[in-house]
Amino acid sequence: MEKLHPGATWLFRVRGYFGAFILMIFLSWFVAPIVGIVGALVFGIGNIGGIVLVGFVVYIVLIIVVAEIYARMSYTRWFYEFTPTNLKIEKGIIWKKYSNVPYERVQNVDIHRGILARMLGFSSVAIQTAGLSYSRRGGAGAEGSIPAVSPEKAEKIRDFLMKKITKKSDGQGL
Repeated sequence: MEKLHPGATWLFRVRGYFGAFILMIFLSWFVAPIVGIVGALVFGIGNIGGIVLVGFVVYIVLIIVVAEIYARMSYTRWFYEFTPTNLKIEKGIIWKKYSNVPYERVQNVDIHRGILARMLGFSSVAIQTAGLSYSRRGGAGAEGSIPAVSPEKAEKIRDFLMKKITKKSDGQGL
């Protein structure tokens, strides 16, 4: 099984920062009283500025730590492999997801390069199939998606899959 481009860690890191920020907002209801007590013990009860500063520093450190753990674990647990009949994708930290995309269902292959991807030198490959899949972000999405490969590798993947598509459609038609 093949690994993603090393730049994918930044993609996962940005996702991790966003997720950790949202998580920390909800956890702050439980963490804020503890930080307040620790800050009061360290700086004294009358020093509200010190307590707020300690809380803010703890908050930022927790976001960075959670995002970094998420990024590293996501990167090390994301694999893909092209077999003779299908594309196999394995991903997930806690809940593993195993996907198989048969070549005969592939309709189109798109290559995306956003701002972050261009800066870090990778491309995302979206493999659309005859069956419609649903994206968590809303709407239809690609059934097979490889979030970070080198631009050269992305072109090779697209060429490989497009050859598979044309082979299956040869001899068919009106």
